[in-house]
Amino acid sequence: MTVTVKFFASLRDVTGLEEMQHEFEGVNLADLIVSLKKALTHEAFIEITAKNVKVALNQELIDGSVAVSDGDEVAFLPPVTGG
Repeated sequence: MTVTVKFFASLRDVTGLEEMQHEFEGVNLADLIVSLKKALTHEAFIEITAKNVKVALNQELIDGSVAVSDGDEVAFLPPVTGG
C-alpha cells in the first residue's frame, strides 16, 4: 500500500522532507514505522519515534498502532514549544 507521510517543524529539518509517498507492506502504523526505519537515516528515525512525537492519521491524532489504509495520510508532529 502507499501512504503520504508528512513531517513537520524540526522533524522536517532532520528528515530533509516535508512529505513523501511511501510504499510498504503492512496493515497498521507499527508496520509503517518499521518500514520507515529502512527509508530514513538512523538519526531521522530516532527523532520521529521519540516518545514526545505525536502521530496523526488523516488529520486526527492517534495513540498506539491503528489500521492504515492505502491512500491515508500519516503525519509526524514534534512537541510544540514557545514562549
